[in-house]
Amino acid sequence: MRTYFPNLTVLALVVLVVGCDQSGSSDGDADNNGKPVVYATNYPLAYFAERIAGDTAAVRFPEIDGDPAFWRPSDAQVADMQGADLILTNGATYEKWAKTVSLPPKKTVDTSVSFASALIEIKDATTHSHGSEGEHSHAGTAFTTWMDFDQARQQAIAVRDALVKAMPDDKETLNANADALLADLAKLHEDMRSVTTAIGDRPLVASHPVYQYFARQYKLKIESVLWEPETVPTEADVADLKRILKDHPAAWMIWEGEPASESVGLLKGIGVESVIVDPAGNRPDQGDWLSVMKRNIDNLRAVAGRSSN
Repeated sequence: MRTYFPNLTVLALVVLVVGCDQSGSSDGDADNNGKPVVYATNYPLAYFAERIAGDTAAVRFPEIDGDPAFWRPSDAQVADMQGADLILTNGATYEKWAKTVSLPPKKTVDTSVSFASALIEIKDATTHSHGSEGEHSHAGTAFTTWMDFDQARQQAIAVRDALVKAMPDDKETLNANADALLADLAKLHEDMRSVTTAIGDRPLVASHPVYQYFARQYKLKIESVLWEPETVPTEADVADLKRILKDHPAAWMIWEGEPASESVGLLKGIGVESVIVDPAGNRPDQGDWLSVMKRNIDNLRAVAGRSSN
């Protein structure tokens, strides 16, 4: 006979509501069908884990409104992570909230450890805001590690090794799935090197300082501003860009996402075209991480074509 406890029922409902706030939904009540639970703190890692694990594990990545690099998990989401069998983190100061949260060390894997000595330190970063995300700074360590596809390969290997350790009985499947992913990453790296070699040393500007590893790996000359795709730049913003263009005469601006049409028009007025290179730190509305990266390469072909004229 089952006994009901009304007060506990109310408490459970309160916890559920808190766990589904605007900072991202809690997946703690998901049906895992007895599979190990793998929690990823950004979408690239979730994609790598989904590709490698296949049906052998339940991969969780919460719905996040905005950039996961500036997300702070709710108490319910932290509890989800703590209860997972494996926690995949990006490292490189990506998970700023982790300083105030206790994660089980034996379950937590920093996927950027293998190239820790190559992480880029950012100095003198300006504090700014992303709409509802509030003010923040990009000071510290550059964190968009996966935009260097060789580093992405190393992160995928770290994910594979962690999954094999957690699920040794599935080693053969995990390794086969990982090999397919690593082949895709190698092709991305090759294709990106081809298109960026065609761009050469042509100056570029970026709407946001998130392309440090991308620029270093593919030998691109990029200067950054602090513009948001959905926000039309002010006259002061345009004036700042013009000052950059005096010594860095870029004809293209790289955007993280689809820019406002007014922004595109303003840039065209000063001789700068727009191209989207989406880091895909969050789950895209359409497609997946691989399709977004392929689209980035296709988008850059326009820049390469212009630079070869």
